[in-house]
Amino acid sequence: MLDSFHRPITYLRISVTDKCDLRCVYCMPAQGIPLLQHEELLSFEEITEVARAAAAMGITKLRLTGGEPLVRRGIVTLVSMLAKIEGIRDLAMTTNGQQLARFARDLADAGLQRVNVSLDALVPERYAEITRGGDVRNVLTGIERARDAGLGPIKLNCVIGDSPEEPDARDVAAYGRAEGLEVRFIRRMNLSAGTFSKVIGGEGGDCAHCNRLRLSCDGNIRPCLFSNLGFSVRELGAARAIEAAVGAKPERGDCCTTAFNIIGG
Repeated sequence: MLDSFHRPITYLRISVTDKCDLRCVYCMPAQGIPLLQHEELLSFEEITEVARAAAAMGITKLRLTGGEPLVRRGIVTLVSMLAKIEGIRDLAMTTNGQQLARFARDLADAGLQRVNVSLDALVPERYAEITRGGDVRNVLTGIERARDAGLGPIKLNCVIGDSPEEPDARDVAAYGRAEGLEVRFIRRMNLSAGTFSKVIGGEGGDCAHCNRLRLSCDGNIRPCLFSNLGFSVRELGAARAIEAAVGAKPERGDCCTTAFNIIGG
């Protein structure tokens, strides 16, 4: 598939839930935000139907996101369903790592190939402050279990204010070097203001070469993270929604008023 700016669209990010077991300061308020009702969430069968249609149209890479995907009940079953789709060559997940140790082996056995793990600080007190209560030890153990399970290459996502030279970012970079893990630095975004920049060490934020669509957990194919455009798979059907999103994909992101946890990062 090519969009109107001749960019090949090969990558679908799938938000499987709007729930998360952390309250990171850059993602949501301390009290949380209103959550979707269960019936508003796409079922595993609906997600698989969309992914199968996307693969038939040229999508080769899927990434599961949230919210936090590991809080979605039965997530291993969904991974197994997606892993069987013909044409999908890369099946990955982005996770905060709090529950990764528990799930790593089962995810790998189900067909997940690799994980990106969010890690914004190594000092336990700083990590707990940023995540409002998370335990960095869970993340580090999860990374070890993921490596043991063969979920690689493991990549680390580190959110920064302005520079990878900030103390927390330097700690994460040093840990990545010591453990042989790739580190990506993501400057804080503001969806409603449309402020974002290219990911340091990664591909995100590079509008000129964007190859992504997003399936939000409430069932909309979204052509851009920084856009309010969305096309319902329940109303249009998977193929038509995908076609509409590709056709409407903007040249560059602008702004979005939808909650980040519904769209997926």
